Parts: sequence; C-alpha cells; structure tokens
Amino acid sequence: MKSIDAIAKKIFSLEDLKKQVASWRVTNKSIAFSNGCFDILHEGHIFSLSEAAKEADYLIVGVNSDASVKKLKGPERPINNEKSRSLLLSNLAIIDAVVIFNEDTPLELIKAILPDVIVKGGDYTVEQIVGSKEVIANGGRVVINPIVAGFSTTGIIQHIKGSYS
Repeated sequence: MKSIDAIAKKIFSLEDLKKQVASWRVTNKSIAFSNGCFDILHEGHIFSLSEAAKEADYLIVGVNSDASVKKLKGPERPINNEKSRSLLLSNLAIIDAVVIFNEDTPLELIKAILPDVIVKGGDYTVEQIVGSKEVIANGGRVVINPIVAGFSTTGIIQHIKGSYS
C-alpha cells in the first residue's frame, strides 16, 4: 500500500523548506534545484527533471505562482493553478520537495536555500540563469540540459486550440 500522505508533505512553504534543507545538509546530502511554470506537464519537463534528479541526492523544484505565470506568460495562463501544478510535481518520485514562489524569478528562493547545483533546460548560458552567480560563489555549479524537441506547453495549447477551431 502506498502512502498518499507522503505526497502532500513534499509541498513546502519557504520557511519549512529551509528547515528541511538544513536537515539534509546535516547528513552531507547534496541538493539540486530546478524551477519553472510546469503549466501542462509534458515529456520535456519529465526529461529535464529526471536529469536534474541525477545531479544530487535531493531535488527541489520551484514552481511559479499563478500571479507570476500570468505576468510572464499572459492573461490566459496558467491553464492549471499553482496547487494543481505543485500536486502533480510532488507525485513524481524523482522530486523531493516542491515550493511555490511569487516573484518573476526564483532568485530569492535560490538565495534562501543555496542549492549545490541549479539545473535548467534550455538554450541558456550560465550567465543568463537566475541564481547561478550566487550558487557558484557558494561553491556550487550550474547544469544546462538540452530541450526535448517538439514539447512545449505553448505548443500543446496551440494544438488544442487548433483542434477546436
């Protein structure tokens, strides 16, 4: 029998996450961090998060709040609310903690937890990744995973809209 209660316990407030991170650090465990909107979870997300999970003992995922997604992606987004997006992510075995952040970027969140590695998917340079400077200054590193071609939330939404036009 699976423990459903354990899933909800993977969604943290920032204050509780900082305590959890401190307890992981006491046991010398490494921490990876990734973030995004994850509005419609797809194969590209799963690939990137799976690769991120390989980088450390624990994987924390920052999720943009509904207000943040709306500001970044436009008035018709998010499709799924922050609670739904966080719950879906917390159900993935590869993710150890999920935290919602309200800002446009996770910089304050990254500064609060100082992960050992930041993992992003995309065509970024290290200099373009929010929090990279702080993590590297703390002895950490940044990993950039390739994008899985053909998978994007925007593309999925356009496909759905085209199917019903």
